[in-house]
Amino acid sequence: MQRLKIYNTLSRKIEEIYPLTDNRITLYSCGPTVYDYTHLGHIRTYINNDILKRTLEYLGYKVIHTMNITDVGHLTDDADFGEDKLEKGAEKHNKTVWEVAEYFTNYFFYTIKQVNIKQPSIICKATEHINQMIDLIKKLEEKGYTYQTSQAVYFDIRKFKDYGKLSGQSLEEKLSAVREEVVLDPEKKHPADFALWFKRTGRFANHTMHWPSPWGDGFPGWHIECSAMSMHYLGETIDIHTGGEDHIPVHHENEIAQSEAATGKPFVRFWVHYAFLLVNGEKMSKSKQNFYTIDDILKQGFHPLALRLHFLSGHYRQQFNFTFKALKATENSYKTLLRKVEELKFINTYLKPDNPSKKDYNLIKKFEQNIIEVLSNDLNTPKALAKFWNLIDLETLNPRLKLELILRLDQILGLRLESIKPVNLTEDLKKLIIERESFKGKKQFDKADNIREMLNDKGFEVKDTKLGTILLSKTTQPN
Repeated sequence: MQRLKIYNTLSRKIEEIYPLTDNRITLYSCGPTVYDYTHLGHIRTYINNDILKRTLEYLGYKVIHTMNITDVGHLTDDADFGEDKLEKGAEKHNKTVWEVAEYFTNYFFYTIKQVNIKQPSIICKATEHINQMIDLIKKLEEKGYTYQTSQAVYFDIRKFKDYGKLSGQSLEEKLSAVREEVVLDPEKKHPADFALWFKRTGRFANHTMHWPSPWGDGFPGWHIECSAMSMHYLGETIDIHTGGEDHIPVHHENEIAQSEAATGKPFVRFWVHYAFLLVNGEKMSKSKQNFYTIDDILKQGFHPLALRLHFLSGHYRQQFNFTFKALKATENSYKTLLRKVEELKFINTYLKPDNPSKKDYNLIKKFEQNIIEVLSNDLNTPKALAKFWNLIDLETLNPRLKLELILRLDQILGLRLESIKPVNLTEDLKKLIIERESFKGKKQFDKADNIREMLNDKGFEVKDTKLGTILLSKTTQPN
């Protein structure tokens, strides 16, 4: 079995992934905080997750993929200083927090369906796992890693000696990076200590979402949910954890601290982080009017899978600058790809290509090996796409083997090429093709052109090849 090599944020080097158990890979992805619309930056992150998972599955691994839905506890400042995102979203959209969570959860899944992202094996909502979070906090309390103030239960980062190992920052750097003047709980021992449980008091006295706990009525902090749910479903040590690079210094650092403090075991073996998305060279924000969702893409007439292909043209560890002009170029390429696949399906369905030779088999095998080797080297999708286009453009390849390989590789690319159907060649269409070929043989080109125009009017494009006449639909789309 070929192994996937990927950049591990924890070791700061590209490493070969191998599972703890047989060929079973446990994968945890930080899911959305469902207080607002899923945007292009989110879409790119989850497409990267999808490519990672699909590549592992192509290589023969069974991937157990868990993703959380954060529907409580995430404050607008990751370091526990800000407002609750769900309550802020409820106020903005004039809904209850429960309505906001449900609405934007549904929008998230609508979005990822549009770009053909496979759903995780396990989807877990924070609000449905409060007991698991409480149990984990109790374990940390028993081991002496927590302390209470009148406002919250905190994790004392100074008691975890490896704090900062993911980001590479020392404890002193972490503490000096926090501005003292924004600390809202004067009883905290250090500004960088993070909340495990917020009590329903002070600024959160009227918090809508709340549950009973040993520390009083309240709600969990954001960081505790991922540790509790990943360990509940995947075990105390998981193979791969993914997320945006913005999670490295706080959220994922805190996940490591609380998980390893509770179990005494490594929490994650391979940390995979994705770089930011820029829009027209700037950070995406509504104030700059460059905040786009999948609906904005659809309203401008783009196919959502052209957006998927567009994001695959950039490496996951490099910032990606999105522009509609560049997306338009990618959509043209996507349409070309669909036509090539439709053409191959027509040839294999209606024409009689030669049987593949030993040379054909060897050449196809070489193409597949080269593309998979590139993908297996830190998920280099731009280079893999370049080789994929070489495969598409090489006309001398056996059409049956070529189509089979394209569809196999699409199990990773996820462009729904399997759903492309060739033209339904009815008896009437066959007669027109035969009649046109007869006119061409007699050099009666005016009459042949008349039939071409007739077929064009019926919605078909006529293409002459060495194997014979091909009919293509003018509006090829994946289902």
